[in-house]
Amino acid sequence: MRLGRVASWFLVAFGVWSVIIWPRFMEAIWDDKRSWDDGPTSFFLVHAVLVAVSMVAGVSIGVIGWRSVRGLRKMNA
Repeated sequence: MRLGRVASWFLVAFGVWSVIIWPRFMEAIWDDKRSWDDGPTSFFLVHAVLVAVSMVAGVSIGVIGWRSVRGLRKMNA
């Protein structure tokens, strides 16, 4: 299966977006008073898992997009 140029760059942009947004979200959760009560609360743990899964998915999608962009460049060269 081949992706087009627009789809490839969209996936790259999504990966970059994930790497920028999710750590900032984690900072907000870290500073939230609901996150700590003699250790991490379930509120914190659920959001930490959400951030981790989203980061892994975002980076994976970005890598797929980047590989597709590189493949398109090689085809056109």
